[in-house]
Amino acid sequence: MSVPLVEIDGDEMTRVIWAWVKEILLEPYIELRTEYYDLSLPVRERTKDRITAEAAEAIRKYGIGVKCATITPNEERLDEYGLSEMYKSPNGTIREILDGTVFRAPILAKGICPYIPTWKKSITIARHAYGDIYKNVEAAASAGDSAELVLTSSDGTVRRLPIHTFSGSGEPYDSASGGIVQAVHNTDASISSFARACMNYALDTKQDLWFGAKDTISKTYDRRFRDIFGGIFEAEYRKRFEEAGIVYLYTLVDDIVARVIRSEGGFIWACKNYDGDVMSDMVATAFGSLAMMTSILVSPERHYEYEAAHGTVQRHYYRHIRGERTSTNPVALIFAWTGALAKRAVLDDLPKLFDFSRKIERATLDTIGSGVVTGDLFALSSLTEKRQVNTQEFLQTVAARL
Repeated sequence: MSVPLVEIDGDEMTRVIWAWVKEILLEPYIELRTEYYDLSLPVRERTKDRITAEAAEAIRKYGIGVKCATITPNEERLDEYGLSEMYKSPNGTIREILDGTVFRAPILAKGICPYIPTWKKSITIARHAYGDIYKNVEAAASAGDSAELVLTSSDGTVRRLPIHTFSGSGEPYDSASGGIVQAVHNTDASISSFARACMNYALDTKQDLWFGAKDTISKTYDRRFRDIFGGIFEAEYRKRFEEAGIVYLYTLVDDIVARVIRSEGGFIWACKNYDGDVMSDMVATAFGSLAMMTSILVSPERHYEYEAAHGTVQRHYYRHIRGERTSTNPVALIFAWTGALAKRAVLDDLPKLFDFSRKIERATLDTIGSGVVTGDLFALSSLTEKRQVNTQEFLQTVAARL
């Protein structure tokens, strides 16, 4: 490898498995060059989270990063790790800095059958990683409060749009009492980047692109998404899609959901931020396991960050530090590394590295297909001959096949 990968380490059980993947599957076979960033909570506390922004800027510099799962702290984590503040999601920070779109797709293996019988191919979720409730402003309202949406133009003109007047007895949880208010936003620039990222990815992977919103109800907010997607497609991509033999489909989001359930898969489903957050987990679970899903962040400048779609596996980590056996599925972490290595190989013209990364993936899937599986897949596998192993045993079996 001539140009390094940006390696972003994380927290808890996935941090442990991260080291095992490198030790067992990578370092014995390749000269692994990385620029290392530690995004574990203690380091984020020590640097006041500057380390996260530095990691994102490194991906801009080198083009490709590979990331372990990290903790987004809540009140419990604040106390557990002695944090001075509840730091933002590292994934959210990196997405914002790179202006990236997240693409998530299930990893299919023999014996792991989707819960939806018609699904024969992976469904890739493209998540718009900006705005909506993830950058909201919200407040509790008391009885008698009035809420307005206020927009102040650059020339000082003020527009006031009434939202709701809360009335009632003031008794807690009185149905006619107070309530809650939330304001969300998005930008034309971010929606445009999202649209182009989805259409570029569709062309790269030769897959149809589906997108749905609720513009019949949200006649300004969701309509803007529809109009920007449609305008960019007509102006920049229609001819290219026709030449590639792929289709862009827009329809209402509830119709999209119905079409997805009836489909055989094999397409990209572009989702607004919240929809993508929820539906990526739904698709992963319906195909088998969240630990069997790739996650790729792609920026408009074609910078890439590969990661696992799941979290830090806290429960398994506590068992691990007590010295107990764990059977955590490492497949998504393996595929994060192989995806990053393969992309580095393509960009730097390193065919042997590309071949190596694909061999690891085949060895991993062949291991599952032979019936050697971790605990989450043991219950799902339809194979008659299967054996549950711990994480290190699984990785060693993959290495033996490799």
